[in-house]
Amino acid sequence: MRTSPLVVVELRTVVRSQGNNDALKDGTVQPEGFSLAFEEVPVLIHAFRRMVRKLEWDLCEMAIATYLCAREHGVRFTAIPVFVMRGFHHSTVVHNVRVGLRSPKDLEGRRVGVNRGYTVTTGVWARGVLQDEFGVDLSKVTWVLSGDEHVVGYHPPRNVEPLEEGQDLGELVAAGEIPAAISLPVGDRIEHPDLRPLIPDAAEAGYEALRARGHYPINHLLVVRDDVLDRNPGVARAVFEAFAEAKRRYVDRLRAGAIDEPTAADRLYRRVMEITGGDPLPYGVEPNRPMLEELIRHALTQEVIRTPVTPEEMFAPETLDLVG
Repeated sequence: MRTSPLVVVELRTVVRSQGNNDALKDGTVQPEGFSLAFEEVPVLIHAFRRMVRKLEWDLCEMAIATYLCAREHGVRFTAIPVFVMRGFHHSTVVHNVRVGLRSPKDLEGRRVGVNRGYTVTTGVWARGVLQDEFGVDLSKVTWVLSGDEHVVGYHPPRNVEPLEEGQDLGELVAAGEIPAAISLPVGDRIEHPDLRPLIPDAAEAGYEALRARGHYPINHLLVVRDDVLDRNPGVARAVFEAFAEAKRRYVDRLRAGAIDEPTAADRLYRRVMEITGGDPLPYGVEPNRPMLEELIRHALTQEVIRTPVTPEEMFAPETLDLVG
């Protein structure tokens, strides 16, 4: 009997070039029944905006706080619990040393800059650190935005305001007119001698938070358009399994010290592996439940979202039992 050839569905995809995705990008690993047609967007945050506003791709990397906000506003995509990027945000809070801030608590009653929008994931995690580790009352800070939001319909809380037209956030912080900011562009932080991380020993403070309370922020996940999910039963599971296999190959190389020219991400994940003794990029809902619940808590407290959500509600149902 003649059997029909397997029809492979092509998925237009945007995802970062990083060790955990290498085997996907070189074609060594593919989702069963699907192929990934990668498109490169030089500035990845531009892809986030285009996906949120126009749903330009079938499958796309997405900042997790942006996803929560977009989901609440009815954007027709759904997440897969593949957490392709993680990191710490203690070092993203910078201040002008001439202003005289002695501790993060001194941010209360002041204007603090936020690079780009209020719902940016780095800002959500950094504000969460200020609240949880230093007791900062976030409602007593005026958050000053240098840009707009990816999600057009989002309205920030009352203690959020935009920069005046023509102002530059880096210049204002460098001049001391705004004493501190979250996630200034790297050039602004490095090139000005008066700008320093506000949290002492910021890089090590992130690793200490991991040791002390399991704090290991999720930055990015994957989203797939809902119409793609509807037309292709099993696509979310197939994508999860392929990304998990590619990541396992990367972690094996990382564990063996077989990466010749480690990137900053490689070094971070290796350090996390040394601290935890486990996989530095676990995929799936259950291994990441504490961090997902922490993020949801911060998103609600900061009014990035207004309606409570559970981790299970965030992800495609067919992926809820998967771990990779």
